[in-house]
Amino acid sequence: MLTVSVKWQKELFSNVEIDTTQSPYVFKCQLYDLTGVPPERQKIMVKGGLLKDDADWSKVGVKEGQKLMMMGTADEIVKAPEKGPLFAEDMPEEEQVVAVGHSAGLINLGNTCYMNSTVQCLHSVPELKSALIKYPPPVRSSAVDQSSHSLTVATRELFNDLDKNVKPVAPMRFLTALRSKYPQFAQLHNGIYMQQDAEECWTQLLFTLSLSLKPRVPGSTPVFEDADTVKRLFGIDLVSRVHCAESGEESTETESVYSLKCHISQEVNHLHEGLKRGLKSELEKSSPSLGRSAIYTKDSRINDLPRYLTIQFVRFFWKRETNQKAKILRKVDYPLELDVYDLCSDDLRKRLEAPRRLLRDEEGKKLGLKTNESSSSSTDTDVKMTDAEGPSNGSGNSSKPAVGEDIPPEKEKHLTGIYDLVAVLTHKGRSADSGHYVAWVKQENGKWIQFDDDNPIPQREEDITRLSGGGDWHMAYICMYKARDVSI
Repeated sequence: MLTVSVKWQKELFSNVEIDTTQSPYVFKCQLYDLTGVPPERQKIMVKGGLLKDDADWSKVGVKEGQKLMMMGTADEIVKAPEKGPLFAEDMPEEEQVVAVGHSAGLINLGNTCYMNSTVQCLHSVPELKSALIKYPPPVRSSAVDQSSHSLTVATRELFNDLDKNVKPVAPMRFLTALRSKYPQFAQLHNGIYMQQDAEECWTQLLFTLSLSLKPRVPGSTPVFEDADTVKRLFGIDLVSRVHCAESGEESTETESVYSLKCHISQEVNHLHEGLKRGLKSELEKSSPSLGRSAIYTKDSRINDLPRYLTIQFVRFFWKRETNQKAKILRKVDYPLELDVYDLCSDDLRKRLEAPRRLLRDEEGKKLGLKTNESSSSSTDTDVKMTDAEGPSNGSGNSSKPAVGEDIPPEKEKHLTGIYDLVAVLTHKGRSADSGHYVAWVKQENGKWIQFDDDNPIPQREEDITRLSGGGDWHMAYICMYKARDVSI
């Protein structure tokens, strides 16, 4: 780690740290934080010329305490419009929501940004809102305890408040219900509510909704048209080969999870690499043939895909020296469009082939390209590409239409294994239990909004993928992707 000073225009920034294990691009991101000059506009003078994004620090020759000269212009300040603006507060409340193009922000009630960002991401799922509108059913399942019921109702009401308001909403009822159901979110330190891990909040809330939104009346049909709402929307089925090299034992296991893990190491530079590592693990368990514990390797594949694919970047680990969760700052790029085909089982790949072919043909037509007539001529009139507004099970097989949709019974939706980014939950800081969480959500009109608690801020799409880490700026902790499918 080197400490330098940077001269830019009339300003001098002292004690700027350079992490020489990271690329110069990370250093430029730090300077962007300080100066507002985007990395691509920065010209930093070093020995031999200008500092390149991918240069090797050991060859650049920067020394401890050195003064660096930077040139470049900061982002242009938006000029005031020539005509006077029409203020949102002068419009009727219903028109305000439409005019601004996004829903309300959430007031921070004291270290609750972890909760606010989680709610804003999940609020962007229309199918989840549709299911919540139908809650509670005429007869509540005995599997749903009072605290789960209260949290589900509070979620429904909070989603409704966000849709109806432009002014910030205070989520007091929801927070009370969350802390009642999960007391860990009510931890105090010196009389102040502590910051919590947004991923834990996300997981616990989905678990509660998974119980509440699939109640059944004994001896009758399900109350909901789809009795596994949360499973259908977010559930991922995995099939795993568990092998012990020492004994030769091998078995197959299946499990359902609500997110994939992107494991981060020195070799991981992209989301796809981290997902592959996350699907492989080692475990120690008792070996029947050896009569003692042995090491097994577990190699997993996706066997069923959800409507919304959630990915957690495993950025936090327990650090014994400080007795808290430390953070991995490494930059890991992620795409706006994610294809998980090569992470799927052979069985699921076969089921995805036809929908993927049809999707390529549809996209080719939009671009004016000639399609493969032999593969699509018989279904051209029956295939319609959708943006995943309706449900489908992850296998690519048929599924029921979402609530409120009027899809002809002969048409069924099939997943393709291709997903589009619709929400990013970021963390800024060095520990999961401190720092600040923010939600970045794609609206129905295609625009991105940064929900920084009660302050919604419009963002450019190209800025969303820059939340990939590498410094102390906001970096992706959870990404949510929406399935791209075809109707046949």
